[in-house]
Amino acid sequence: MKCPVCGAEVEESARFCPKCGASLELVRNFIVSTTPSIPGYRIKKVLGIVTGVSPRTRGVLGRFIAGFETMFGGEVKAFTREIEKARNEAIERMKSKAIALGANAIVGVDLETSDLGLGSGIVLISATGTAVIAEPE
Repeated sequence: MKCPVCGAEVEESARFCPKCGASLELVRNFIVSTTPSIPGYRIKKVLGIVTGVSPRTRGVLGRFIAGFETMFGGEVKAFTREIEKARNEAIERMKSKAIALGANAIVGVDLETSDLGLGSGIVLISATGTAVIAEPE
């Protein structure tokens, strides 16, 4: 797990970041939802839109492996792993921005994928949502 304040790697069982001292309880209990509401919770305050992006490309070896996989058809596993990493990274960046605003949840999350074009092989994953303070009903 990463600290939302300083980005340091932190053990899952830690309550506070050993580097900056930030509380990690909010990170563990943070809710991310694609729906506009959270069942069992009431949105107390809307803090604003938050985003996270992750541009990714494969290196020369990765492109070679992917090119080899395309000859046989089916899933291109070399790209699948990178897309999954990029999606998780975009969501984590979005969460960090929401936590910095004081949110404990994000609702209405939308994930998008774009090819930056120009033959560069760069794929951009973006995560956008609304940072909120939610409380149990």
